[in-house]
Amino acid sequence: MNDSPAIPAAARHLAAFPPFLRDFGFTASPEQTVAFLAAVELLGPRGIGDVRRAAVATLAPPRERAGEFDALFRAWFHGELAPVPRESEDETEVRVHDEGGAVYEAPEAPDLGASGRSATATEMLGDRRFQADAGMARLRRFAREAPAGLPRRRGLRRMRARKGETVDLSRALRAAVRQGGDTPVLPWRRRKPRQRRILLLIDVSGSMKDHTESALRFAHVLRHAAECMECFTLGTRLTRVTRALRLRNPDAALAKASSLVPDWDGGTRIGDALQAFLSVPRFAGCARGAVVVVLSDGLERGSPDTMIAAVGRLSRLSWRVSWLTPLAADPAFRPETMGLAAIAPYLDDLGDGASPQALCRHMLSIGQASGRGRNRQSLAREVSSKVKKNDPPAGS
Repeated sequence: MNDSPAIPAAARHLAAFPPFLRDFGFTASPEQTVAFLAAVELLGPRGIGDVRRAAVATLAPPRERAGEFDALFRAWFHGELAPVPRESEDETEVRVHDEGGAVYEAPEAPDLGASGRSATATEMLGDRRFQADAGMARLRRFAREAPAGLPRRRGLRRMRARKGETVDLSRALRAAVRQGGDTPVLPWRRRKPRQRRILLLIDVSGSMKDHTESALRFAHVLRHAAECMECFTLGTRLTRVTRALRLRNPDAALAKASSLVPDWDGGTRIGDALQAFLSVPRFAGCARGAVVVVLSDGLERGSPDTMIAAVGRLSRLSWRVSWLTPLAADPAFRPETMGLAAIAPYLDDLGDGASPQALCRHMLSIGQASGRGRNRQSLAREVSSKVKKNDPPAGS
């Protein structure tokens, strides 16, 4: 017989509030639910105002949806009439799943923007079939070079060294015992280098259709060459495909990824997908101290404010942020969208992502660079100089 006390009714009502929010398109992960309950317990609470403050602090509703959040809070805790879920074009419905579950869902829009010069929120669900890739020779060479050429950091564990940071006291004492108290040469230790975590974010929208396959083949090679690597796809949804890329056979891995990603060649909502990624603590932790590589043309739909905020937070979490776009293969390339021009201060690199050769070359160059790399302000000035003063950046 189980003697553990039953959960109080008040606690059950509190725990059911985040799932209620998810029904209306708010992001509320299991970690946020636990934090919400802990915050309520910490505050007392002395009144319903304390519960609301705990909900705002832990569930973090978007500022532009504060009014809707308040209405849902009153509906849940005061018994008022709940609002009807929005069905407008700008609806943001976020659901968080791991490996095979869609994270971001967007409504339909009238135009696909197939030219690659405009972005859309249209969601086209389906899968992709991949053929043999012509750049496999370069990828195989990259697989051999990557273990030694990828970016590294100082690890926490120490290793033997001829010259190091600290004396290896245990080895010195053992040598002294063997040699009758004499230690002619001091043994040293230093920090063991480790590969940095790599986070790869691949845009699978319609404007990136010609480059999606090569990007995923590059991700598969990188997954097996790196010690720690995470891969997500961005479109009208956010999907984690790291587990699918663990398969050794590249064709089987890409077929598995194709079955997991439902929004191939659809619309573009980079900012909302990045915000959905950052809203899950377990996912956001993948970017902490990592090399973040975004493979996208940056053709964001609507206002770029959401994308700017998300990239800004990524830059604060990560060690380095690289944005690789196929458009940069043109020597005359200059950022023409408000989003790409505005995120330049948060980027360490804005480079070519049009081919597997360019992707491999960029990853190896990061490993060879010392320190953080390029100064972000200098990159921002370079981007600004490419944008004509009399020709302001066009909206997406």
